[in-house]
Amino acid sequence: MRRWLLIGCLGALGLLAAGGYAAWRVLYRPSVVAFEEGDAYLYIRTGSGYGAVRDSLRRQGLLQAPGAFDWVARWRGYPAHVRPGRYRLGPGLGNLALVRLLESGPQDTVQFELKPFHYLENLPRQVSRQIEADSFKISLLLNNNAGLRARYGLDTCTVRTLFIPGPYRLLWNTSAAAFLDTVAARHRRFWSPVRRARADSLGLTPVQVGVLASIVQRETAQPTDKPLIAAVYLNRLRLGLPLQADPTLLWPLHGLGTRKRVLNVDKKVDSPYNTYRHKGLPPGPITTPRASSLDAVLRPAHNDNLFFCARPDGSGLSDFAVTYAQHKRNARRYQHHLDSLGVKR
Repeated sequence: MRRWLLIGCLGALGLLAAGGYAAWRVLYRPSVVAFEEGDAYLYIRTGSGYGAVRDSLRRQGLLQAPGAFDWVARWRGYPAHVRPGRYRLGPGLGNLALVRLLESGPQDTVQFELKPFHYLENLPRQVSRQIEADSFKISLLLNNNAGLRARYGLDTCTVRTLFIPGPYRLLWNTSAAAFLDTVAARHRRFWSPVRRARADSLGLTPVQVGVLASIVQRETAQPTDKPLIAAVYLNRLRLGLPLQADPTLLWPLHGLGTRKRVLNVDKKVDSPYNTYRHKGLPPGPITTPRASSLDAVLRPAHNDNLFFCARPDGSGLSDFAVTYAQHKRNARRYQHHLDSLGVKR
């Protein structure tokens, strides 16, 4: 009898051990597949159900035993608590840890790079390639004058001054409205009391600074020339002279970024952005100015220059002039340079 009891106890312990090991394998053994390139990412779109999550894990081959994960997920009640987002899946995760991660929702953020754009229609696609926000919804918000005025005090012409290019860190499932609010928050942080005071001293509003900075940015990529070019335009504004900024001619022609030469016929374009025909600033920016361009306008050089022209040496720098006669000589040298390269437009 004792022998049979001992055998029974040992058998029961063996079954418990086997069951415990099986449970450990299902719950705790690393289940996420290790990839040579590093961690894997799972994207769960807003409104997705558990079926979509399970199918995505299987389709991407992220799990060693999808059936075990499915059992643990249902045991935990995860199908009723799916949270959207971008989740980083380390190779050491077991099924239980993975389910806990997904049901608690600690998302991995996205390093979003906002690049300068010239036209509003360029932005939605740029954004939707990096976060979940729907490009159509972004477009609707950007073209809603009443909504822009109520929320940001801007309109469809000036809303581009809201955007300051550079890195943003966002949740992947950020909505279109939340994206614009994040951009607006960066804009508010940039426009500190010191910067607003500098704008006031120039007789400009933050929007006007943005418009002028967009022109400066299209004129040069050289940091040393930006304050000098800003000074030229501020001098012309102060004297009541038209800006005569070539990039503002190309903007209504959709030629920014594609045209290398401005022709005399371009100066006849019928547009409020034509700063040869219309004095003062155009109604909106021609691109989204970087912080460095905005600061160049807020801290311009101090001189009497009224003209500038690109140097013919390909350096990206400009020659500056106080008189029109001097400027004509500079411009003639540059035109000859373009002719020698065969640049027609």
